[in-house]
Amino acid sequence: MYKYFFKRLIDIVLSLIAILILSPLLVPVMIILLLTAEHYIFYGQNRIGYKNRTFKIWKFATMLKNSPNMGTGSITLRKDPRVLPFGGFLRKTKINELPQLFNILLGDMSVIGPRPLMKVDFDKYTDDIQKVIYNTRPGLSGIASIVFCDEEKLHSDAQIDPHEFDRLYIAPFKGALEKWYQEHCSFYTDMMIVFLTVIVILSPESKLPFKLFKDLPRLPENLK
Repeated sequence: MYKYFFKRLIDIVLSLIAILILSPLLVPVMIILLLTAEHYIFYGQNRIGYKNRTFKIWKFATMLKNSPNMGTGSITLRKDPRVLPFGGFLRKTKINELPQLFNILLGDMSVIGPRPLMKVDFDKYTDDIQKVIYNTRPGLSGIASIVFCDEEKLHSDAQIDPHEFDRLYIAPFKGALEKWYQEHCSFYTDMMIVFLTVIVILSPESKLPFKLFKDLPRLPENLK
């Protein structure tokens, strides 16, 4: 019941409140983006969403327009040359994700849920994960987003191709985390993830997620 009705009601209320409260922040960001770099504000991209259907996700523009066809493609590294100067600030503070509040309002996404992936990254999951990961709407934040809040560092430090590192190590553990979420989806879990999202933005090294959720899959040694 929570997944389909109460959760959706919360999404609508919270996204509307957030849009109203954050409007004084969103407008200046839009003006700055319009006047700098490549002079575009929003970036839309196809992602895998609810019940594995494709939808268009919206973000503030932080990278060169042709970035999906440059460098490491769907994976962003630390000091990635495709990231624009102001875009780096937006990514670090997660402000670049705020246009997804409108995705939430429209029903494409939820406040909390598995992060929606590009197909190239979704295909790195095993079949059993692909079948269940989007049984709830994808989220603005989620348990894997919290645990991998500094994913760019992991990819940057990898000794092998970042996509191969993603497929061999990150994707399997992300899949385990998202499977855990599907089994523990509740109002309490979602509120704790909202709280933890704020914590890891302020302190990316925090181990609090594993302390609050004691049955969370343990982080493998090669990802510590």
